Amino acid sequence: MSTKLTRDQIAARVAQDIPEGAYVNLGIGLPTLVANHLPAGREVILHTENGMLGMGPAPAKGEEDYDLINAGKQPVTEQPGCSFFHHADSFAMMRGGHLDICVLGAFQVSQHGDLANWHTGAPDAIPAVGGAMDLAIGAKDVFVMMELQTREGQSKLVEACTYPLTGVRCVSRVYTDVAVFDINKDGVTVTDIFGDMTADELLRLTGLPLKFAN
Repeated sequence: MSTKLTRDQIAARVAQDIPEGAYVNLGIGLPTLVANHLPAGREVILHTENGMLGMGPAPAKGEEDYDLINAGKQPVTEQPGCSFFHHADSFAMMRGGHLDICVLGAFQVSQHGDLANWHTGAPDAIPAVGGAMDLAIGAKDVFVMMELQTREGQSKLVEACTYPLTGVRCVSRVYTDVAVFDINKDGVTVTDIFGDMTADELLRLTGLPLKFAN
């Protein structure tokens, strides 16, 4: 059994790659953890689709203000200079190409960068696209955070998505509990491998023609 990163360790790995001065949206779920791991002294302006720029990390226990929440209804903090605005203005930022990076969760990502993260297609599932389609197409770079395998052991990085798509050829990088994958027109390149995961095992798990960086 491979040694896998925890969810907080995946978030910390994503935070490493967010550059100074970037405008970043963190999607609901796993991506919200990234706010707690941004390096001290690096200015990153976090956007939340319910209408805030300059979102800070989660508050200390007992200091939560439930009038100050992110899109996932989790309490957050304010950074100096933060601003609040109408939901429609927030979506104009998302759709207008004003975000440098969005970090999203996913059910599946294809080898071409197609994203499926809003619906499993199951008849009893509750569709929840939210602003995901706007973020996936509007942000300059789309990072996905997810565990590589489902509970049933199937790879979420796939040849072609079988779930309804959120966006086509939009994902640029996938961060998982066992490896980091870059996706571009030449295919999928593994840039980091964690724990005792191996290249051969990644090839077996995904079934994809992966390339490996030095």
